[in-house]
Amino acid sequence: MAWIFLVIAGLFEVVWAIGLKYTDGFTKLYPSLITIAGMGISFYFLSMAVKTLPIGTAYAIWTGIGAAGAVLLGIVLFGEPRSLLRLLFVAFILIGIIGLKATSGSN
Repeated sequence: MAWIFLVIAGLFEVVWAIGLKYTDGFTKLYPSLITIAGMGISFYFLSMAVKTLPIGTAYAIWTGIGAAGAVLLGIVLFGEPRSLLRLLFVAFILIGIIGLKATSGSN
């Protein structure tokens, strides 16, 4: 279950990271509420995951999911640059996530 909790936490990190763009400095009510809810949900599931997973592994994977998701959604939603090198480095993040999962033991 810890890995499922960690993936959920990472996905909600993407929600709040992208939500920040829509809050306009927390001046827009509904985007701000969604962003704050995303933060709370993300931290809750991260806290559940680290009950059994190593903190270093869990934190790195959580931030990796958030970073990769934010970059990819930034490209799709906001027209951010999509250069080959940028996508290659996102792939490196994903490879790192897979490597951490593969070497973390049976949790």
